[in-house]
This record gives sequence, structure tokens and C-alpha cells, in this order.
Amino acid sequence: MNSIINTLILTLFVCFSSVAQKEKLYDVNAVPETQIKEALQKAKDTNKHVLIQMGGNWCAWCYRFHEFYKNDSELDSIIKADYELININYNPNDLFFLKKLDYPHRFGFPVVIITDSTGKRLHTQNTWYLEDGKGSYDKEKFKDFLLNWNIKSLNPESYKK
Repeated sequence: MNSIINTLILTLFVCFSSVAQKEKLYDVNAVPETQIKEALQKAKDTNKHVLIQMGGNWCAWCYRFHEFYKNDSELDSIIKADYELININYNPNDLFFLKKLDYPHRFGFPVVIITDSTGKRLHTQNTWYLEDGKGSYDKEKFKDFLLNWNIKSLNPESYKK
């Protein structure tokens, strides 16, 4: 019985240690308005949109989503080519900021928000619709999402023959 308890304690210790050592995805001390202002300037300079991943360091699905696209070279390249990516920590007390983005937290976490380079919110995506039903995300769904909201896809000139 003692060996079972010791094994359980060791397993829990290893699990909590790996979570504690994991690099934090969200900077809880960052000011979202500043993060967005900097991303908007970069987006203007590089002719991109801003892709915001909102969530928290407590959110396992936020890490899963981030690792999903960072570990896929095709998705990562699309994001780098078309978007300025920022991770914003959800703060339930910052209702003024959340109101500016039309309360994206209503969809749960992680939630993805796309703005143009002026800060106009173009779309908010509930990432549940990007899942594969097997505990991860669907590459083709996310790829289509990214390509359908980039600057080129929203430019009327792209559709002239």
C-alpha cells in the first residue's frame, strides 16, 4: 500500500513540476492596450492583420492550441506571413478592454480575435469549432480560418478577374 501511495505522490510531483516549469504563455503583468498598440504598429508596417489569442496560463486548452500551430511548420508560416500574433491574458476585471473587443470571453478559452491594422475587430473565433473531436485541433479547419481572414482574402481586388 505504501508503494502505491509513494508512486501516486511521485506522479503528482512530476506532473506539477512540469506545469510549473512550462514557459508561461500569457504575461499576466502586460497591459493589453499596450500589447495591441505595438502589434497594430507592426501590422501597419508589414501589411498584416493582428491575431490575438486570449486565455490564461491556467488554461490547458490554451497551451494545447498554441503548441498545435507552433509545432506545425505550415500553420506557423501562415501566421508569420499574414498576422502579428499576440497572446493576451484574460482579466475578468478589465471590462473596458473586453468591451472594446465585443466581449470575446463569452466563447470560452482560448478565443481568437482578428483585427485589422487600425484595431477594427474583424472576427472573433470560438476555437471549439477548430477542434478535431479527438482532443486536439484540425489542421485544415485552422488553415482555412487563417487564410479566409488574412488581408488578401478581405481585399476586393483579390476577386476581380
